[in-house]
Amino acid sequence: MNFTIALLRGDGIGPEITEEALRALDAVGRRFGHEFQTVEAYAGGEAWERFGEHLPAATLEICRSADAILKGPFGGPLSELHSPKWSGVETTAILGLRRAFDLFMNLRPVVVYPEVVALSPLRPEIVEGADMLIVRELTSGIYFGERGERVVEGERTVWDTEAYSEGEIARIAHGAFQVARTRRKHVTLVAKSNILDSSVLWRDVLSRIAPEYPDVTHDYLHVDNAAMQIIANPRQFDVILTNNMFGDILSDEASVLAGSLGMLASASLNAAGFGMYEPIHGSAPDVAGQGTANPIAMILSAAMMLRLSFKLEAEAAAIESAVRSALAAGLRTPDIAAPGDVAVSTERLGEAIADALGP
Repeated sequence: MNFTIALLRGDGIGPEITEEALRALDAVGRRFGHEFQTVEAYAGGEAWERFGEHLPAATLEICRSADAILKGPFGGPLSELHSPKWSGVETTAILGLRRAFDLFMNLRPVVVYPEVVALSPLRPEIVEGADMLIVRELTSGIYFGERGERVVEGERTVWDTEAYSEGEIARIAHGAFQVARTRRKHVTLVAKSNILDSSVLWRDVLSRIAPEYPDVTHDYLHVDNAAMQIIANPRQFDVILTNNMFGDILSDEASVLAGSLGMLASASLNAAGFGMYEPIHGSAPDVAGQGTANPIAMILSAAMMLRLSFKLEAEAAAIESAVRSALAAGLRTPDIAAPGDVAVSTERLGEAIADALGP
């Protein structure tokens, strides 16, 4: 089978880790008889250098013509945050892609592989066996709400607005219940309904939808309690459903379970099933070009693309198995290397994963 992928390599470490994801896709293509054609597109800092804008119209057209989007991280050094190249890259390029394709459903799996249990700063008996999926609403909430600024008597006041409609909540809630049916059949809604009216609406909508899924249980946690529970007892969670900002924060926290942000992939889907796949971590410009970045999150994002957009379950599972094989062989990039380990390069880890997929 042939598939077309819109490829956005990204900034910082993006090109390095993307190359290893492509290496894995080539290997799985040879093994299973598929051809994955990539079409280069540009967004973020690289697009600014080429075209003077962060999200060119040509990039959106390439993405629309593809079967899926595979995307590296965007962004530059904090010290250059206000330079033209980097100012607004998150709102223009990252949020712009989500808005353009209505990618409202963000899936962030957090799986603690047995081979790397010791990487977590938490005790093995706490993290071993943890396997949760954070379902994050991605195109509304405070990141997309009304914002503004005013100056009164020389003092600046700024505001960002958290707003959700019933329909926006309902569609992500249906998605969470549906994906829970493929897992352990439990959904935990995380919000802050003791303070925020928007969170009260989330609970109201969930209570109306839940009876449609009698085979799926559900419960509720305030976000501060959930943040504690993810660390204290992560195995209790199956599917976590939450809003845009809370999902952003909690998934980064949950990366501690897996040992590094470099281990966590993600998928962002619209109602038609079209998806964009990317690691949850940033562009890490401080280590760009050094060959030390962890490519696993990017490679696992490619596996999610195979499973969710291309319906290639065996192929996705093969990549995941190859990742575990490389980890079991003791291969570690610096972010997941324990004291005394000899860290390998981005390329070496990527090669090992591709080799595990077969000639």
